Amino acid sequence: MTVESIIREAIVEELRRQAENSGSKLRVEASEDKMTINGPVNLDDLVMVVMGSVAGGP
Repeated sequence: MTVESIIREAIVEELRRQAENSGSKLRVEASEDKMTINGPVNLDDLVMVVMGSVAGGP
């Protein structure tokens, strides 16, 4: 796995997690190379996940 694929996966998983916990305020749809995001995103949480994926965290 490349660093890029690890970061991509971390972003998609985090946005899906946020969507699940948003009470329908955030909707995300992902395909192989595109993502549609509709609603508020917690950037602090997203940044933490990306930093963790780069550092090799969970």
